[in-house]
Amino acid sequence: MSRRRCRPVTLLAGLLIPVLSAFLLPSVLVSGSAAAGTSHTRAVPLTELTVVSERVASGLRRPIAITGLPDGRMLIAEKEGTVRAYHPDTGLAAEPVLDLTDRIDPSDNERGLLGITPAPDFARTGILYVAYTSLPAGALTLARVPIGAPERVQVLLTQEHAEYGNHNGGQVAFGRDGYLYWSLGDGGHANDPFKAGQDLGTLLGKIVRIDVNRTCGANPYCVPFDNPFVRVPGARPEIWLYGLRNPWRFSVDPVDGSLWIGDVGQGLVEEINHIRPRQGGANLGWSCREGTPVFDPQQCRSGGRYTDPVFEYDHYNDNCSVTGGVVYRGSRTPQARGTYVASDYCSTRVFAVRPQSGGGYESATIGNFPTQPTAIGTDVHGELYVLSDLPGWLSRVQFQWVEPASGSGVANR
Repeated sequence: MSRRRCRPVTLLAGLLIPVLSAFLLPSVLVSGSAAAGTSHTRAVPLTELTVVSERVASGLRRPIAITGLPDGRMLIAEKEGTVRAYHPDTGLAAEPVLDLTDRIDPSDNERGLLGITPAPDFARTGILYVAYTSLPAGALTLARVPIGAPERVQVLLTQEHAEYGNHNGGQVAFGRDGYLYWSLGDGGHANDPFKAGQDLGTLLGKIVRIDVNRTCGANPYCVPFDNPFVRVPGARPEIWLYGLRNPWRFSVDPVDGSLWIGDVGQGLVEEINHIRPRQGGANLGWSCREGTPVFDPQQCRSGGRYTDPVFEYDHYNDNCSVTGGVVYRGSRTPQARGTYVASDYCSTRVFAVRPQSGGGYESATIGNFPTQPTAIGTDVHGELYVLSDLPGWLSRVQFQWVEPASGSGVANR
């Protein structure tokens, strides 16, 4: 192709057009615009974002957990013990890709198949890691299984949980460090009946961190050497975090490896915690505290150090149970990158939280999800999906830019 020298007028116009465009065009474009692929689009204030949802599948039976696969499919766990596959090009597959119903105790509203995540090498091995309440007595169980081969389940770790059917936790996820994280509730009922939250001798009320790529002694896993309680007498070395009530949904930010945890409150507040990789061993407070308020002074230790939630909201005004979500790292709406999105099972409000460069966190309520959100997940491209429990829906979620409105949002903390 031949080259020509630009005339001065043409060159001047070429310089002026981008400059004028910067003043004349909106600074934030609705998701899906041509500018969405730019890499340096600025993040906008959370009060200028809202979410919209589009139902893409129905007919699920109490969908409870969702995870993306490298081939573009989404795997959806159903409470009774089946795993279904959805692909945006072909929809929801009629038959499950995995059936664990003969191993799972789905009694009570909170028992069942609770969490699924693919192994980092899933494309080669087809291995899934699953968390469930097992027959006959509801023990909290972490296992791995090749997709499509339920007879080859290998149980890795269990925690007895027979007395009550609620507070089972159940999220599983791999960190950037390659270790597997698993959340467990405090044992159920109410008021922390076993005082498990502050007890390092039990896995109840904890998030554990283990190395599933090696075996150590009789265990089909190893405990990472830098787990915070490895050398603490009487403590379970698998523990990574403690002081939790029912962290049934947490996620790992793929950019910095931090954990975002939605912990269900007793009846006063719901809370979201943000834990950096360097904060292993953090005490999140339960049942000394429920969020930031003191709950049971007898469980508070003199001189104890508790890690505050980065966001909390009241248990009233139609709220009942936080559904922890994910940090948005997709490309469809770059203005929303780095925003953590969570919801509430009853009110369906969507809460957005984002760290601020100078410290602290920005937060806002940015819309509503469809009814009874049980899990928020991402596909292989980092785009958002949400599950609805009893209706059995899967919905695709997108951000949109909205005009700033005075008085909107939730107070920062």
